[in-house]
Amino acid sequence: MEVYDNSAKGVFKMSIPIFFELLLQLMVGNMDQIMVSRVSQNSVAAIGNANQVMNIIIIVLNSMSVATTIMISKAMGAGEKSRSKVVASVSVAVMLVFSILVTAMLALWRVPLFKLLNVPDEIMGETSAFIMVVGSFIVVQAIYMVIASILRSYNKMKEIMVVAIIMNLINIIGNAILINGLIGAPKLGIMGAAISTDFSKLLGLILIIFVLIKKTDMNLDFFKMQGMTPRSLKELLYIALPSGGEAMSYNLSQLCLQRFINAFGTIVINTKVYCYILANIAYVYSMAIAQATQVITGYLMGKCDYKSIEVRVRTSVIISILVSVSLTVIMYFNSDIVLSMFTSEEAVLELGKKILLVEIILEIGRSVNITMVKCLVATGDVNFPMTVSVFSVWLIAVGLGYVFGVALGLGLVGIWIAMACDECLRAIVFVIRFRTGKWKII
Repeated sequence: MEVYDNSAKGVFKMSIPIFFELLLQLMVGNMDQIMVSRVSQNSVAAIGNANQVMNIIIIVLNSMSVATTIMISKAMGAGEKSRSKVVASVSVAVMLVFSILVTAMLALWRVPLFKLLNVPDEIMGETSAFIMVVGSFIVVQAIYMVIASILRSYNKMKEIMVVAIIMNLINIIGNAILINGLIGAPKLGIMGAAISTDFSKLLGLILIIFVLIKKTDMNLDFFKMQGMTPRSLKELLYIALPSGGEAMSYNLSQLCLQRFINAFGTIVINTKVYCYILANIAYVYSMAIAQATQVITGYLMGKCDYKSIEVRVRTSVIISILVSVSLTVIMYFNSDIVLSMFTSEEAVLELGKKILLVEIILEIGRSVNITMVKCLVATGDVNFPMTVSVFSVWLIAVGLGYVFGVALGLGLVGIWIAMACDECLRAIVFVIRFRTGKWKII
């Protein structure tokens, strides 16, 4: 019996719970900024800088969890279900080592890192404190992501969505209480947001472990790290390292761009933060359908059904573009209303509208990239996306970002134009790569 429905309806049904899960995961971080914005604009900028670093860490963890999903899906497609626990064991081991090392690095070098990023002195203390509190729970986030990747392999997207809903509700309630000092709690401001985020992640881990035990035949034996071999580690890292390298390169380039943006002052930093939140909303369905398509692609690769892969990827890309661009256009024409949810600062509203206009073009490229990269990785074509992305994000996004934003004085708008050029260039290259069919012989 097939685990996955490869029809358009089946992919849509799979993508919806992933969409809500991703949206709610994004809101856990973004809600901190939204709720803190009512208290302090400096705190918004502090969380924005801290999250820029945290995003890199989460992206690397996500790359490992994606590799886990792909390998388990391929094993199921090939009828080798017994390999699942071995894959899970390797993932847990690698995730634990990485998360512990990163936590130690943040504890030792977070202040020099933020100085390198040109973080303004007036928000340095809050930025450093926030990332230390949130960063102390990276291990919890890592284990959560491994278990979520296993549940995706078992097509348990709805269950993951429910856990994400609970996590988000707890985070919102915790923020309201601890940021503002409600019902007798101390008024902690930005630290209240950090503590609430950590607590919601811990609760999420407990819940998702419960779901794994109740909804799958995968018990917790894989935590014993049994059955691991150098070959199984190599297979996982073959997918995880290039895809993680591609994602890390992109986010390091974003850090470099953040350094340019920090030099423009707090108003520009906050505009960037708010526009990123809106951009996340615009492309979150692209991420959802890409993840659903990636899982199915891995399963179909196990069956060597290349024709179905071509149809599925092409359809997913078209849907992704339509949804993301439509949402961005709606937000552009209602930018004053949308941005006023965060601030009444006239300069932010004016600059934000310009950014959203450029974002329309950017989303065309990003929609293609998100789906294409995930599907190429699922087929085993992992090195090509990494190579293209490394060159493009640094030469185009960062290089032109400096030229347009700093040298030519276009500021944040110039940096956004550079990012749009990068996304669209990579989109063209990945479409050409997929159409050549070279991924079939990797």
